[in-house]
Amino acid sequence: MGSALETLCGQAYGAKQLYMLGVYMQRSWIILTTMCTCLLPIYIFATPILRFFGQDKEIAVLAGKFSLFMIPQLFAYAMNFPTEKFLQAQSKVMAMAVVSIVGMIFHVGFSWLFIVQFKMGLVGAAVALNVSWWLIVLGKFSYIALGYCPGAWNGFSWLAFRDLGAFARLSIGSAIMLCLEFWFYMFLIVSVGNLADAQVAVAAVSICTNLFGWQIMIFFGMNAAISGRISNELGAKRPRAAKFSIIIVLMNSVFIGLFFFILVLALRDVYGVSFTNNPEVVRTIASLAVVFAFSLFLNSIQPVLSGIIYQPTCPDWQLKGWSLLICQL
Repeated sequence: MGSALETLCGQAYGAKQLYMLGVYMQRSWIILTTMCTCLLPIYIFATPILRFFGQDKEIAVLAGKFSLFMIPQLFAYAMNFPTEKFLQAQSKVMAMAVVSIVGMIFHVGFSWLFIVQFKMGLVGAAVALNVSWWLIVLGKFSYIALGYCPGAWNGFSWLAFRDLGAFARLSIGSAIMLCLEFWFYMFLIVSVGNLADAQVAVAAVSICTNLFGWQIMIFFGMNAAISGRISNELGAKRPRAAKFSIIIVLMNSVFIGLFFFILVLALRDVYGVSFTNNPEVVRTIASLAVVFAFSLFLNSIQPVLSGIIYQPTCPDWQLKGWSLLICQL
């Protein structure tokens, strides 16, 4: 739902209406935090929900236990995503990269401490994730609050509580594309949990989904880049520059997608070994290589296209040319 900010903040920045960036970010915080509260029952009752859908009892219990301890991360996402889009619209990419690198270093340390040293197992993994994500949130907000975004952040404002209904509708529209994509993989994992050998099937598909998550981060970066660039160019009324950016990012995504396609096929018998020492799971992963490779290739293009078509959410100022075409789409 925070994806709406890619358009709103980007076009506000391009149109030099900097003060609206902070207002948009705060509105998104309110809406996303409210949505997280609505999602809490799914986290709290994850085990009975999974059992209701026929999942393996052991998997359901572990997933339910993990989800309870992951509730703090849910709210960290609600704070982080709008902050990220706020900074991206202003091309504060290096600041985000530094905070993320520091967060990753802390995460590795926390994971070793809680999982290996304290032997907290699955709970330790959840605690490490929670602490690391909240450090990232605090790091990004500290950068903003210390005055590194002049004009865009003027402190907390009551304007954030205005037009929440319209903003929520816009947010839901932006969320639908991402939800349809990610829910497909989540439903896939739930479906294979109903197979005869559920633990092997879930392990194999989960490893592929994990690798997919690594790969798609590259294209979500391109998604954010093209969405922000188009928004900036449309806000500044430069439609030809926006069109040129679209062509370049699509070419790059196709070439990178082909690279991953070839890499998976070439390493089909070995890439599963990095995640498991179960030979049956490794063989199952190898059997999925062709389908998985095509999935990676197609999903190298889809996130970029999503970043382009987020732009129908045109703000109040008038746009022409390429932006008009996108609004009509």
